Amino acid sequence: MRIMPRLAPLLLPLLVGCATSPPEHVGNICAIFRDKRGWYEDAAEARDLWGSPIPVMMAIMHQESRFRAKAKPPRRVFLGFIPGPRPSDAYGYSQAKASTWEWYQKSTGERGADRDDFADAITFIGWYNYQSYKRNGISRSDTYRLYLAYHEGHGGYGRGSYRNKDWLQTVAGKVERQAQSYRQQLAGCEKELQRGRGLFGWF
Repeated sequence: MRIMPRLAPLLLPLLVGCATSPPEHVGNICAIFRDKRGWYEDAAEARDLWGSPIPVMMAIMHQESRFRAKAKPPRRVFLGFIPGPRPSDAYGYSQAKASTWEWYQKSTGERGADRDDFADAITFIGWYNYQSYKRNGISRSDTYRLYLAYHEGHGGYGRGSYRNKDWLQTVAGKVERQAQSYRQQLAGCEKELQRGRGLFGWF
């Protein structure tokens, strides 16, 4: 479709907004992949590359950003209403910190990877889970422990820094349940998604 030059400036923000808006139903993995054409293929490629199951990676992303491309940690608030600095420079779908993302780029050679790109972010999560498997001996299907290592870092997990954080263990349990739900949902729609991949060329 050709866009008339005078209309392009008006339509561009709408097109960008559609490209970066989160899925409407973030609790249903089938709805997510039907809504966001291309995401299933991206997730499947990350799975094939790093051995991390799609439901595990998607559950971690759900917890970290609710699939918002430009997500950032909320600012601290002083005196109940004065906005302060953000607690970290985490950003994007995966909420990766800048230093961790740079480590990923150097380790994989993906110098052009962006934290607000879904394909790059889901691949990063798969890569990080692989590091948790190699460094900490965590099964790549163990969502609970993978999320603890994702949050605490490999060194922190190895030291058991999560043991005195009841709130974090609660969150990890929530992520594990989300992965289980995604796994059950995906079992009912993955054949459809795989057919769509070849039929339409958008997965």
